[in-house]
Amino acid sequence: MVWFNQAALVLSSALLVADVLPVGAVRTIIPKTSFDSQSNFDADWNYLYPWGSDHNGGARMTKDNVKFSGGTLTLTANKVSGQKPATHGGQQIAINYLSGAIHAKEHFNVSKGGGYDFSAELKATTTKGTWPAFWLTAVQGWPPEIDMAEWKGSGKISFNTFNTSSIVTAKDVNYPSPGNFHSIKVETRDLNGKDVQAKFYMDGNLITTQVGAGYFGKPMYLIINLQMEGSSGSPGPSGSTEFQVRNLEVLSYNP
Repeated sequence: MVWFNQAALVLSSALLVADVLPVGAVRTIIPKTSFDSQSNFDADWNYLYPWGSDHNGGARMTKDNVKFSGGTLTLTANKVSGQKPATHGGQQIAINYLSGAIHAKEHFNVSKGGGYDFSAELKATTTKGTWPAFWLTAVQGWPPEIDMAEWKGSGKISFNTFNTSSIVTAKDVNYPSPGNFHSIKVETRDLNGKDVQAKFYMDGNLITTQVGAGYFGKPMYLIINLQMEGSSGSPGPSGSTEFQVRNLEVLSYNP
């Protein structure tokens, strides 16, 4: 979820196919029921980004733009005017939307021989100017960042792992039927006591395997947000836009 000039990180085939270290017993960190009620939500999630309401696009996040009903989370972006600009990277960004974001209370830190499974069903728009995302980013400093699913108004879905702002492993594939829910799963595992391997699945199919260099032992936030414009282009839509998530689950294999 940052702007970047995409550059493929060429990793040795040996690293990508190396056996990950054995994982520990499974524990449920976020259950599939976290969007069933306000009390369930409050047990696992906070509103907004971890750092506040603004980031690197044209939407400002508010609690009012986050709803959940019947086990489905809905983030809605509405066109607005008269908002003061956001500031990111020393530059001002016009705020043209109010939208929704949430982040998990838990921090996710791959430990020795461990890892996580992140899975959810998501319904995301691919319209120009819309920028929904399901992602992990560093609690301290940056990177790590793993974009487990990101849509940038191109008709494609992106799966990315950042090692620096310019050294990025990125995989873009066509995103079929954006009006339907699609299952996304990312498995993060300790690779060698230093690096973390991430396997990305869509609708049960392995799409890509990537490696976060030096990610081991670094805690990450889990964020779901509907950002607008920015990397997805502008102008964005004049009406409302929704991003929906259901059956989200996080499992830990850390010892």
